[in-house]
Amino acid sequence: QECGDGCFAAPPRRGRGPGAAMAAPVPDAAAVRARAPVRDAASASSAGPWSLLHLHLDLRVSFAAAGAGRLQGRARLELRCERDGAGGAELRLDAHPALAVSRAALLPPPGGPGDAAGQTLPVESRPFASYGSALHITLPQAPRAGQLLTLVIDYEAGEGPGVCWLSPEQTAGKQKPYMYTQGQAVLNRSFFPCFDTPSVKFTYSATVKVPEGFTAVMSATSWEKQKDNTFVFKMSQPIPSYLIALVVGDIVSADVGPRSRVWAEPCLIEAAKKEYDGVIEEFLVVGEKLFGPYVWGRYDILFMPPSFPFGGMENPCLTFVTPCLLAGDRSLADVIIHEISHSWFGNLVTNASWGEFWLNEGFTMYAQRRISTEVYGLPYTCLEAATGRALLRQHMDATGEDHPLNKLRVVIEPGINPDDTYNETPYEKGYCFVSYLAHLVGNQSKFDAFLQAYVNRFKFQSITADDTLGFFLEYFPELKEKGVDSIPGFEFDRWLNTPGWPPYLPDLSPGQQLMRPAEELAELWAADSLNMEAIEAVDIMGWRTYQLVYFLDQILQKSPLPEGNVKRLSKMYPKISKAQNAELRLRWCQIVLKNNLEAEYSKVKDFLHSQGKQKYTLPLYRAMWGGSEAARALAMETFSATAPQLHVNVQNYVKKILGLAEA
Repeated sequence: QECGDGCFAAPPRRGRGPGAAMAAPVPDAAAVRARAPVRDAASASSAGPWSLLHLHLDLRVSFAAAGAGRLQGRARLELRCERDGAGGAELRLDAHPALAVSRAALLPPPGGPGDAAGQTLPVESRPFASYGSALHITLPQAPRAGQLLTLVIDYEAGEGPGVCWLSPEQTAGKQKPYMYTQGQAVLNRSFFPCFDTPSVKFTYSATVKVPEGFTAVMSATSWEKQKDNTFVFKMSQPIPSYLIALVVGDIVSADVGPRSRVWAEPCLIEAAKKEYDGVIEEFLVVGEKLFGPYVWGRYDILFMPPSFPFGGMENPCLTFVTPCLLAGDRSLADVIIHEISHSWFGNLVTNASWGEFWLNEGFTMYAQRRISTEVYGLPYTCLEAATGRALLRQHMDATGEDHPLNKLRVVIEPGINPDDTYNETPYEKGYCFVSYLAHLVGNQSKFDAFLQAYVNRFKFQSITADDTLGFFLEYFPELKEKGVDSIPGFEFDRWLNTPGWPPYLPDLSPGQQLMRPAEELAELWAADSLNMEAIEAVDIMGWRTYQLVYFLDQILQKSPLPEGNVKRLSKMYPKISKAQNAELRLRWCQIVLKNNLEAEYSKVKDFLHSQGKQKYTLPLYRAMWGGSEAARALAMETFSATAPQLHVNVQNYVKKILGLAEA
């Protein structure tokens, strides 16, 4: 959970890319605009006085040597002034020092007099924060309320943090370079000039010209390939800037459902098709039953190159995921439920600022676990939630419960990068708060109905916790009358604004029927003399991923085990010690290192060579560096061999762990 690791066999069919199926009707733009944007300390833009009706990007992508490249762009912004003279005769947009603007111009009204190239406007880039700059554009005069303006901005990008260029060795195929963008939280300002705040939503379109032998895909409801290797995209639903995403690479696709396909490099496409054929539709249907219509048309998945440092990014119509999900036995297919749940919570109803990220992630964790309960049953979901709770406990123990980031409503001061506030709290404490609201209602089907009504009320809008909780009390007037928002110790205000452990924890005891056997088996393996008869009486072949994960976590906590035990455990359970499932591989490698089992160090090396996901890579380097001389030597050897295939941020974090450089 992380919110947020050739050529076509046949020519792509026109209009059949990510999201070409019928999407839901576009909402009334006036209703979306009616909500004044929330002041966002992470944005330099003058978003408040303006509505962005539509953004069009005209892009030309070219690759250079050594995993670099350039992106030549023209952004056309169709704007409407919402208040007379607001902000004077100036418009401010979010940008980045890596984004070089060559010209800004005001286009004449359609059919009106004036030069078609537009009236050139003075434009100046000024410092704003470590993660971006402010683009000041001087208008001919202060606009009137209701006035429509169309601006074009010509620019070049390439080196910014939101635009990632991969060398061939960082891809799975190792043959061609690759480029992708990552917008969350405040990175897309280095991809195109924009109102880079989740409080502003707009429709977008794009035309992308790429070199021969490459394919472009975007987070859009329609996709079409034209001549000259030019791709045309249209997103017909309003989204915030952080959800615009582009990939250019040697990628192909395969259908896996009536409204889903997988995209991957040619060498991964068969594995991706096999893993996800028929799987996504089942999850989508359950999601629709619980939360209302899926409005985005298609739900496609793009398997990123192994160096992708994240688990997944819920870009609408086209979720980006780590290739670590290709376990070969569908044992990690359910990880995609989290990204699917963002289709309602995050993408459709969005946090208005990054200080209330829990609105995206807490509701998504709750939705994910509702879908999982319907598909896999309550015990399994409770077991998965228990692993989430353990991560929250770990995080709060490491930071101290009263750390200001352990609040649901985080105050992000000017100059602080929202990415630096990312942790488990919005996910797992957010999940506990949504579970508490369900507990107050006391009836699952009534709370499910509330969630549908909530999505329907706020779809295509960006909201605050006050909007959410106000609607909850309006929907359940009897709870409002009882004053449930101010029950001592459980006050809504305390949930939002006080750091610390959640005041309410959902009951995960149904998971005990899966946890207890795992705990008992771990006890047997930790004993000084092994009772092989009792061990052999436990059949783990039917255990699903999270039950095995829970067992291995118990083993890790008890490690180092008595001499020889881990070696026997490895031999006894090839399902674990030879697994291709990344969650199991991570834990097995940690156990190997904690028990100094040098005979299996090659498994640690192989796993780190096979992927570069931050969540798996950093814990293993920490374990090696905190281990024996042999483990430290393994760390240095593995890093020197794999550094070129890692994302630059992950390289820096590993260097810091190994004392090679400051991150």
